Amino acid sequence: MTRILGHNYIGGQRSAQGNIQLESLDATTGEPLPGLFSQATEVEVDAAAKAAAAAFPAYRSLPAWKRADFLETIADELDALGEDFIATVCRETALPNGRILGERGRTSMQMRLFAKVLLRGDFYGARIDRALPQRQPAARPDLRQYRIGIGPVAVFGASNFPLAFSTAGGDTASALAAGCPVVFKAHSGHMATAEWVADAILRAAERTSMPAGVFNMVYGGGVGEWLVKHPAIQAVGFTGSLKGGNALCRMAAERPQPIPVFAEMSSINPVIVLPEALRVRGEAIARELSASVTLGCGQFCTNPGLILGLRSPAFSAFVEQLKAQMADQPAQTMLNVGTLASYRQGLEHLHAHPGIQHLAGASQGMQQASPQLFTADVSLLLEGDELLQEEVFGPATLLIEIEDQAQLADAIKALRGQLTATLLGEPSELLAYGWLSDLLQEKVGRLLLNGYPTGVEVCDAMVHGGPYPATSDARGTSVGTLAIDRFLRPVCFQNYPDDLLPPALQNANPLGLLRLIDGEYSREAVAV
Repeated sequence: MTRILGHNYIGGQRSAQGNIQLESLDATTGEPLPGLFSQATEVEVDAAAKAAAAAFPAYRSLPAWKRADFLETIADELDALGEDFIATVCRETALPNGRILGERGRTSMQMRLFAKVLLRGDFYGARIDRALPQRQPAARPDLRQYRIGIGPVAVFGASNFPLAFSTAGGDTASALAAGCPVVFKAHSGHMATAEWVADAILRAAERTSMPAGVFNMVYGGGVGEWLVKHPAIQAVGFTGSLKGGNALCRMAAERPQPIPVFAEMSSINPVIVLPEALRVRGEAIARELSASVTLGCGQFCTNPGLILGLRSPAFSAFVEQLKAQMADQPAQTMLNVGTLASYRQGLEHLHAHPGIQHLAGASQGMQQASPQLFTADVSLLLEGDELLQEEVFGPATLLIEIEDQAQLADAIKALRGQLTATLLGEPSELLAYGWLSDLLQEKVGRLLLNGYPTGVEVCDAMVHGGPYPATSDARGTSVGTLAIDRFLRPVCFQNYPDDLLPPALQNANPLGLLRLIDGEYSREAVAV
C-alpha cells in the first residue's frame, strides 16, 4: 500500500522544500482527505525540468524494446494496485467503482498499445534515398531520415479522467514511447491518485533500469507557468479548459524558444438527427441521447452539447420525448466543487440569454448537478452568437430546429472546430445527406454514424482532436497510436557511413523495419 506523503518527485527522489501545503478533498462531502501535499517551489520545478533534460539523451537512445518493456511494466504496476487505490480515486472524484476499474484497464491497455507501437517500429518513419552519383545535371547524395523524441515534455493532468488522461494517461504514455522524459503537473482534484500512480511509474522505472529523471511530478496551482517557460521543456500536453489551454499556448509562444502546445480544450460535439431516423425510432433516439448527455454527469469532452434537426412533425415529437427523458434523469455529484461551480455558471448564462429557452431540468441544487435541456433559434447560430459555441461542461445540451437542408449547411458552416460530429440516420436517407460528411470533415476530428460520441476507443485509427478550439493543433490526436507523432521530430543524415547511422537506417535493416527506400516500401536490406 502506498503511504501518501504529498511530496514532489524529482529525478527519482521525493522532494518537499516548499512551505505551502495543499489539501485533497472528498468530492462528495467536500471534507479534507488525510494527508497534505507540498506545492512545488520554483527551485523544485527547475530541478524537475533539469532532471528530465539530463535523462533525455540516455532515454531516447535506448533500444525501442527497452522502452516498450518500461511501458509494459508500468501497465503491470497499475494493474497490481489494489482496492485501497480504487477507493482513493473514488473518494477524490465521486466517480463510481466500476468506472474507475474500467478507466484503470484503459490506462494500462494504452501503455501496452504504445509498447506494441515501439516493437513494430513504424514510429521511426524510416526513409532512404540512395545516392545517384551519375544523375544529371547534379548528383544526388545519400539521404536517410528517421524520427527521434523532441525532448522533455510537460504534461498537465485532466480533471475528468483521473487515470486515462492524467499521471499515466495518453500524453504521458505517448511521450515516454517517443523517448521523451516527462514532468507531470498533478491536477488539484486528485492529488492522492496522482501519487499512487507516480509511485507505480517509478517502481516500473526502477525494475527496468530507466535513467533517473525519466518521470517527474510536481504539485501546485501556480507551478504550470514555471514549467512551460522552462528552457528544458520542449513540448506541452494538456487536457482542460479553453481558457487554460489558451494561456499555455501564449506562454509557450512567448518563450525565447517557442515550443508546441498540444491542448485539447473545448467542443460541443454536434449531433444531427435526420428526418427518417426520427420517424422510425425517434423515441429510442431521445432515450439514447439523454443517456449520452448525462453519462458520467456529462463530464466528457465528447459530451453531445448541440442537437440539430430538420423541422417536421417527427422532430416536434422528438423534442417532447427528449424533454421527458431529460426531466427524468437524476442529479449527480460532479468531480469537485470547482467543476460544479463552472457548470452552474454556464447554466446561468444560458438562462439569462433572451434568445435561449429552457425546456427541461430540475432547479439546480447546491451539491449536485441536475441535467438540463435548452433550445434556441437557429438565427443565433447563424449570426455567430458566442454562447451557442461555448461548452457547458456537465449534463446539459441544446436543441436547434432547422428549416431545410440549405439552412443546415449554413448552420454547420457557422460551427467552430469540434472533436466529434454525429449523424443519426436511416440507410434510406444517408445517400441524400451524403454532403454532410464532406462538410463536417472540415470542422471535426471524428465523424460518427448512428452511435454516440462519449466513448473514445484507444486504437491505431482513432482521432481525438480537431480544429481550434477543440484543440490547439488540428494535425494531431491525444488518443490512439498517432498521439506519439506529437512528440517526435525528423532527423536527416546525408552521406553518412553505414556504421555511424542509427540501426533504423542501416543498410542491413537490423530492426526489420518497413522502410521507404527510393520511393518503394520494403523490409529488404539496402544493396550496396
